Amino acid sequence: MKAHTKESQNTMTPAKSLHHLKEGNARFQKNLKATRNLIEQVKNTGEGQFPFATVLSCIDSRVSAELVFDQGVGDVFSIRIAGNFVNEDILGSMEFACKLAGTRLVVVLGHTACGAVKGACDNAKMGNLTGLLDKIKPAVSAVTFPEDKSLRNSSNSEFVNKVSTKNVQLTIDRILKESDVLSEMHSQGEIQIVGAMYDVKTGAVTFSE
Repeated sequence: MKAHTKESQNTMTPAKSLHHLKEGNARFQKNLKATRNLIEQVKNTGEGQFPFATVLSCIDSRVSAELVFDQGVGDVFSIRIAGNFVNEDILGSMEFACKLAGTRLVVVLGHTACGAVKGACDNAKMGNLTGLLDKIKPAVSAVTFPEDKSLRNSSNSEFVNKVSTKNVQLTIDRILKESDVLSEMHSQGEIQIVGAMYDVKTGAVTFSE
């Protein structure tokens, strides 16, 4: 499999880009990798890059976008931050990736058993982590079940995963609200913005389109 060129990038519609990632995750789950020469891809992308997708994911060591979607050098822009939320800098990175570099798809990728989400559920406080977790707490509040406070913490895996899913949805809402560039591209069909959840136990990605 060759590195993407400007010509091949131009053929990647939002729908085709999404299908490409789904196929890659299917290969990953079966431990089947596309045949590619990574060093050759390094050489072929030395003068330029033409990714087809931008993935915002958590820093979790188990959730590398390139691995779980079986992609190579120059295929995706990968933005990683604990809790996969957005801020001004991340939105700027996404705007560069889509408007200037030509990616057709933005994926906000959460995952099960997320440590950052657990910290937000438990109202953890520690140095700069406190401010980071504050950005995830709106998702905690938005998940109204269970009402019993004793069950709304990191020991309740079902609650944690619901908060993770809600956090993905709220992140997409923020992208569309806070980035005029991406919102316009999305409304005009130039890009697609989708949410997804990665299961750390199975390797499966479930998209919410």
